[in-house]
Amino acid sequence: MHFAVGGTLDRLRAWFPDREFFMRSQGQVRFIKVSSRVQMAAAGTVALALAVWGLSLGGMAWSQYRAEADRASLLDREARVSTAEERVDAYRGNIKAVASDLKRRQDFIEEMVDSLPADVKQGAKVSDSSGEASKTVSKVSASIPEASALARIEARQLAFVERLTRYADRRAARAAQAIRKLGLDPRTMVNAKTHEAMGGPLEALSTAADGSIDPRFERLGLSLARMEALERGLQGIPQVLPASVEMVTSSYGVRRDPFTGAAAMHSGLDFRGPVGAPIYAAAKGVVTFVGQKSGYGNIVEVSHGNGMVTRYAHMSKFSAHVGEKVKAGAVIGAIGNTGRSTGPHLHFEVRINGRAVNPRPFLESAPDVLKEARRNASSERTNG
Repeated sequence: MHFAVGGTLDRLRAWFPDREFFMRSQGQVRFIKVSSRVQMAAAGTVALALAVWGLSLGGMAWSQYRAEADRASLLDREARVSTAEERVDAYRGNIKAVASDLKRRQDFIEEMVDSLPADVKQGAKVSDSSGEASKTVSKVSASIPEASALARIEARQLAFVERLTRYADRRAARAAQAIRKLGLDPRTMVNAKTHEAMGGPLEALSTAADGSIDPRFERLGLSLARMEALERGLQGIPQVLPASVEMVTSSYGVRRDPFTGAAAMHSGLDFRGPVGAPIYAAAKGVVTFVGQKSGYGNIVEVSHGNGMVTRYAHMSKFSAHVGEKVKAGAVIGAIGNTGRSTGPHLHFEVRINGRAVNPRPFLESAPDVLKEARRNASSERTNG
């Protein structure tokens, strides 16, 4: 054992031999000696710091994985329906407590309608409490007549929650279908929403006096959040022509560079037009950059969420500022000839997670797809 330890120390000393450094200052030379022991201590400190950092990252990843798994588990199964016998026992035990629980449930419902939470994965099953709720009303009315009104209120709440959950799932499914038609993956939009920057004090929602939440109400929250994330993502897809089209002078893809004559990649569409002609935001979003970039001249960038950004280049003037929320079709600038340009035009790009994609399929297909999606959503609201 002693020999093994000694051999290890010898190898470490071989890796970290005593070193001498000299410094010359004002004609004087000073020697600084760094011993093998000091070097090994420094290396050990760095290795320990890296290990602590790695463990911290692993702990964060595991916590996030468990949270995602728990949410997915809830959405992949029906919420458990309380039996009539369980509810009768609850009423018999403490009518005031039941009344307090029902008030909390009503507050929860109003919270869900007024402020939709974020972070969901798709699920297909929704519970049906109508049968047990009806039995509960009958048994409570027979056993505890003074609580019959509360039982009927509870039955109405549960019916509303489950009906609203189905409504949200249908709306989310239609939005996801429209997104797929445009060649995008709905899951990336939901995941992007999950990882947005957010925070604030924890105000946990509950539907019972003990702080727990009925799984049917939690399922509703997840369904509403999925619907909201997908429909908002759909509105952020480029759908309006960014300029009045005289001519598309250059398409997306490989072309002959107008300055060098050599083959080069063109990462957008060029719309020819006169200096000063308006440039429009292609979709709803937030202005994230106004200024100059090499080769592009004067540009505006608009973020539409889910990693999607549109870029408008070679502008002659700006009509937007950083942080401004713009609607689809809002004027954000004017056509110009700034930057690496051979004449007045708009260079328009669509980027997803920093990678340029062809804008043409969005501009050609999105208006019809969105029109159909809005028509379906309107029909859903009417019939839902």
